[in-house]
Parts: sequence; structure tokens; C-alpha cells
Amino acid sequence: MSTMDGTETRREPGAQSWWQRQLPPSPLARSLSVQSILFAVGEGTFITGSAVFFTQIVGLSAAQVGIGLTVAGVVSFFFAVPAGKLADRVGTRRMWAIGAGLTALLYLVWPMIHGFAAYLAMMVVLEVVSQAGWSGRGAYTIDIFTREERVQSQAFMRAALNIGFTVGALIGGLALATNSDAVVRAVPLLTGAILLANTYWITRLPDPPAKAPRPTDDEVIKPRALKNRPFLALMTGDGVLGTNQVLLNIVIPLWLVEETDAPRVLLAWLFATNTVMAVLLQVAAARGVDSVARSLRASYISSGFFVLSCAIVLVTHDTIGWLTIALVWLGHVTVTGAELFQSAGHWGFMSDLTDADQRAEYQGAAHIGGTLGSVWAPALYTWLAMEHGSFGWITIAAIVAISTLTMGPSARAAERYLARHGSAT
Repeated sequence: MSTMDGTETRREPGAQSWWQRQLPPSPLARSLSVQSILFAVGEGTFITGSAVFFTQIVGLSAAQVGIGLTVAGVVSFFFAVPAGKLADRVGTRRMWAIGAGLTALLYLVWPMIHGFAAYLAMMVVLEVVSQAGWSGRGAYTIDIFTREERVQSQAFMRAALNIGFTVGALIGGLALATNSDAVVRAVPLLTGAILLANTYWITRLPDPPAKAPRPTDDEVIKPRALKNRPFLALMTGDGVLGTNQVLLNIVIPLWLVEETDAPRVLLAWLFATNTVMAVLLQVAAARGVDSVARSLRASYISSGFFVLSCAIVLVTHDTIGWLTIALVWLGHVTVTGAELFQSAGHWGFMSDLTDADQRAEYQGAAHIGGTLGSVWAPALYTWLAMEHGSFGWITIAAIVAISTLTMGPSARAAERYLARHGSAT
């Protein structure tokens, strides 16, 4: 580039513009980010109008919708590790593509489903198929990148997911705005079509590096993922830390509506703030998370934000006007910080503490640990906050803080276990 006096100036070889720093660092990371957007647009389109679809089209009550979601979650819990084992055997990208393709086809069947029994069967099959695909995806996105690229690339993919879900929500919202059952009935067809395109995109991704052949008696020599109890304990603690989503999506909104004088329209601003922060700050939160020690550091920062959010929100019961609005908003911002750093720490743990030969199976084990650490939180946190006020918020903060303190010993024990029994990561 020439200056006004005609001399040449050059950008330093390693320098990047601000715009370049906002893009994924490699062509593969960019391709996976596009895939993330495709998937999230499809899923987000359906999720936005799912309550209306299930009640008006499928003919369910709200209680039946909840029962179906719970039963499907329980079944997928038990299928998590077997699905991971299958993905390790058939190939992680292949398992991901199969799961994605079957999920797309199942969405095309939704308009033909009516009644609780058919809905329940559909939800169970959909959840199991999706879980199998996600086990493959999780393992693939670790195997395909070098150890130094993993966490940062997944942060870009997470930001892309948030962009996609936002676009999907807009599409779903437009469908609902028509007040037409025919349009609502067509929403899962659109989702299925988008997810078929997503499946095609997955099939075009490169295969991960080939692994060395395993000995025929490997099943005897190498303990399976569920025998790595320190890893399960770590994932359970990480699951407790991941209950920031319960605060974000359930407890704080309920608290705002029932326990404060803040206007309900503030909810829209809270979720908009969360989306913007997730898109713009996730990569920054994940920067430098390239070891178990730094993953733990990210988890501790997440816990600090979580506790701070509880401390801020609990005082809004007694504040009024703009002070309440500002504090509730700040409480949502800090719990979003907990979300960003917990995600970064989780990716780091999955990168550094999973066996390279059993990567998808470890994804299933992580799902089990995460479920154990979080499945109770919606009921307990809501009861604590709404029925016990300040004491309830302090108790929630204490649960998270104490659980986080167990993650250090668990992570170090998992690291030792992998050194004795695992393959290089």
C-alpha cells in the first residue's frame, strides 16, 4: 500500500486485519462453520414453532409434550455409549452423516404424526438418532484438527451455531406470524430439506487422519470409557457448571416475571444480548485453552461468573425501576460469561482427556456425566430461587462453587488414567 509521499508500507507477515480475525483460521474450520450454520438454521426453524406444532398439529397437551421430551432424553442417556462405540467402529464422519441424514428424513415424517403414542415413538427415535450423529460429530471435530487448533476451531463453530439459530428463529417466527396451520405444518418439511443439505455438506468433508490398527485383543487390553471414573466425575462436575443454561433460559426469566418489577419486554433484550455475546465473544473466551490446566482455569472463571450472576440477581427482589432493569440485565450478562468459559473448558477437556482410539465412545461417556450433573437442575434451581429467595440463590451458587472445586482433582486423575491406559491425543 502506498502512502501519500509515494513510499510503500507493508503489513507484517503475521498481522491480520480485524475482519480476518473474526473468520475461522483455516478452510476446514470455515467449512465446518458453514455446516454449523446450515444445521442450526434447520433446527432453529422448527424449534421456534415446535410448541405450536405439537399442540395444534400433532394434538398434544403441554404435559404430553414435556413427557415425550423427558422419556426421549432418558432413552438417549442409555444409548449414548453404545452409539459412541458404533461411531468408533464405522467411522466418525460416516456416523455423523448417517445420523444427520436419518434426522432429516424423520423431520419430513413429522406432518404425518398425530396423537401421543406416535409422538412419543417419534421423539425417542429422533433423540437416539440425533445422539448417535452428535457422538460422531464430537469425535470427528477433535480428530480432524491438530491439538493446537481444536478448541479455537470449535469456538468458531459454536459462534456459527448461534448465528444459524438466530436465522432459524426468524424464519420460524415468520411462519408463526401467518397464523396458518398449513404453514406451521410445512415448517418441519423446510427443516428436513435444510438438514438434507446439511447432510450432503457433511459427506463432502474430509476424512480424519487414519488411526493405527488396533490389536485383535484390544477389547481386553484397553479399558472402556465408562471405566475411566475420574473422567466421568469431571464431566459430571462440568455438567453442573453447564447448568448456567438453566439460569439463562428458565430461572432468571421466571424471576424477572414473578419476583421483580422489570417489564417483560426486557426478556427480549436479555436473549438478544446473550446471542450477540455468544457470536462475538466465544472465540475470545476460548483463546489459549490448549491444556488441561488452562481448561480448568476456564472452568474456574465460568464458576466465578456463575456465582456473581446469582449474587447480582438475588438483590433485584428489593430494587425498583431502572436499577432492577440494569441489575437483571447484568445478571444475564454474567451468566452468559459463565456459558462462554464453560464451553471453552469443556472443549479443552474433550481434546486432552479422551482416548484417540475411543473418541466417540468418550463423547457418549461425557454425555452421561453431563446428564448426571444437570438433569436435576431445572426443578431444583426453580424451587430454590422462587420459593426461598436469597437463600435459594446462595444455595445455587454454593452448589456450583463446590462442584467446580472437585473438577481439579478429577481432571488430574483423568490425566493420569489416560497416561496409563490411553492412546496419544
